[in-house]
Parts: sequence; C-alpha cells; structure tokens
Amino acid sequence: MPDHDILSDAEREALSAVMLEPDLPAQRVLIVDDDKEARELLSKILALDGIRSMTADSGESALKLLDSNKSIGLMITDLRMQRLDGLELVSKVRESERAALPIIIVSGDAQARDVIDAMHLSVVDFLLKPFDNHALLALVRHELGMDL
Repeated sequence: MPDHDILSDAEREALSAVMLEPDLPAQRVLIVDDDKEARELLSKILALDGIRSMTADSGESALKLLDSNKSIGLMITDLRMQRLDGLELVSKVRESERAALPIIIVSGDAQARDVIDAMHLSVVDFLLKPFDNHALLALVRHELGMDL
C-alpha cells in the first residue's frame, strides 16, 4: 500500500517551527506601593495562587518597569504614595503606549472623590484596605485571563 502523507514537506517544516517556538511569557502583575511590607504581602498573596508579580516602590519606578517589561499584564497600585501618587501614576499610564493596561487601585485612605477620579481613568476596580484576598485573587485572575 503506498505511503500517503497528508502534509507536504513545507507544511511539516512550518508545523515543526511553530511547535518549537518558546511560550509567551506569563502575564505578571506589577505591584506599586511605597510601603515595603504592603508590597511584599501582596506579592506573597499572589504567589500562593500561582500568579507571578514584580514590585515597584514608587510611581516613577513603575513607569520604568512598564516601559521595559512587556510581560506586565496588570498593575495594582496604592493610592497614597510620595512624589507621584496612584491617580497621577494611572493618568501617566493612560497617556502612554500601555494605555489599555488593566489597573486596580488599593487604598486604606480614600475619599469618594478619589474613587470617582479613578473610575474616570478607567481603572478595573478600587479596593479599600483591608481587602478580601479571595475577591482580589478572583479579580486578578479574571483580568489576566486565567479564569477560563
């Protein structure tokens, strides 16, 4: 019985090339907070759920990381920070090439005006500290497309 190949040699080579391509980097969460303990705690909470993160201790550092690291798929930022606060950071991100980045703001000290301003900047959510870890994880997983 003759041997009948379904794929041509060129198709077989193209399929092999696709199969050998490296996986895209996992989506990471950028945690921005000038409080080291808060950054580390949030990073640990995410890590326990298998979510990779990186941290920045200021809005300026966050902007540099966003420029240099395309694997960041979500940013969680504190509202009250020195120099560049959370709303200013979100505003700068919205004016950059990363304008569509999903952003969650967390704060232990927020006024109604802060929440309204954040919503005008199209943040995903505004969570008050202390927040429910399970709700945060569900939100993060959803925004990263991990809940499918």
